[in-house]
Amino acid sequence: MKNTPKKAIIIGASSGIGKALARELIQNNYRVGVTGRRKEQLVALQKEHPKEIYIKAFDCKQEDALDHIEALTDSLGGVDLFIISAGVGHINPNFDFNLEDQTNQLNVIAFTLLVNWSMHYFRTKGHGHLVTISSVASLRGGRHGPAYGASKAYQSNYIEGMAQKAIQSKLPIYTTDVRPGFVKTAMAKGPKMFWVSSKEKAAKQIYRSIQKKKRIVYITRRWILIGWILKRIPWFIYKHM
Repeated sequence: MKNTPKKAIIIGASSGIGKALARELIQNNYRVGVTGRRKEQLVALQKEHPKEIYIKAFDCKQEDALDHIEALTDSLGGVDLFIISAGVGHINPNFDFNLEDQTNQLNVIAFTLLVNWSMHYFRTKGHGHLVTISSVASLRGGRHGPAYGASKAYQSNYIEGMAQKAIQSKLPIYTTDVRPGFVKTAMAKGPKMFWVSSKEKAAKQIYRSIQKKKRIVYITRRWILIGWILKRIPWFIYKHM
């Protein structure tokens, strides 16, 4: 007899890692609510598994974003796993404020709202798992997209604070900070990309990390080495990179 499905919401699943994660979770007995701005892409994903996928199209920067999330939660009958995969980044050589602001509005302001909602929900429910997709770029500032690296650093630090709160609550609430390197998605931008992972490989590694309740995971694992090096490059070298 098949076990009762667990329930997950993925914020930002119309494409990229979020979409691949939805497929991975369904293969592992999850019922999944997916969100995104592009309804047609969510509908196409739902057609693959109409009984397991619930959709809600909205922009998580809009004022009624939490109303949509709560409606989706009700449709699922609750949430055990909440994944924030929505994010944006711009190559911004001219330091255009509008591009920096777009990045911060989604990666910082909307992100904080979503984390806050999910942690309150899990505390009320008594258990749950929050997963956020940050980046290896969170480890250092970067001239190509200053707001992107800074916003991802904010996400990693914010989720670490939530991890502390979860531990002190003494409830079975877990957090996972996923730090991808280069993954073959529309978000992958940069003059020199290497060790590029497929979305499907990234999703499988993320799912295994969720199962193991890891607090921090690099995707793919070899990016642990890059992270270790990045944090140790002295400024007199790093400033010329």
